[in-house]
Amino acid sequence: MHMFTLKYGANSHKDSKKTMTLIKWSDELKRGLAFQDDDHEEAVAVMNALQACSEADLPVLFKQLFDHTKAHLAREDELMDRIGFFAAEVHKGEHVRVLAEMQAFQDKLDAGDIAAVRTYVEETVPDWFLNHLESMDTATAMFARQKGET
Repeated sequence: MHMFTLKYGANSHKDSKKTMTLIKWSDELKRGLAFQDDDHEEAVAVMNALQACSEADLPVLFKQLFDHTKAHLAREDELMDRIGFFAAEVHKGEHVRVLAEMQAFQDKLDAGDIAAVRTYVEETVPDWFLNHLESMDTATAMFARQKGET
């Protein structure tokens, strides 16, 4: 169990009108690149913690997710450049887009709009992560493994 789940999991956000989109980490989510799989597992732990955290913990956890995402996407961008990934510009463009989106939500959080960020992390972020994993990250990992990356 990740430290985020342990530290923040007990601070429950309860709203009977919403259902949480928790992601269960499993081997099915692994793509066969150690750094990518490790980063994704940590991202899932933080995303899940965000689902259940209190208002007081949300800013800290969102910053953790944003910082983690920036570092992770930089590692993926470096990998794509190193291996000459054929769809690097499209994949890197999506990284730029999602980081700009996350910055916009960080700005909302800084302005005190916790509700908007709560909705974003409950509804948008998990769906984006799973779609990105299943499409762009899968293609990148397959190509990287063919080039000898592990």
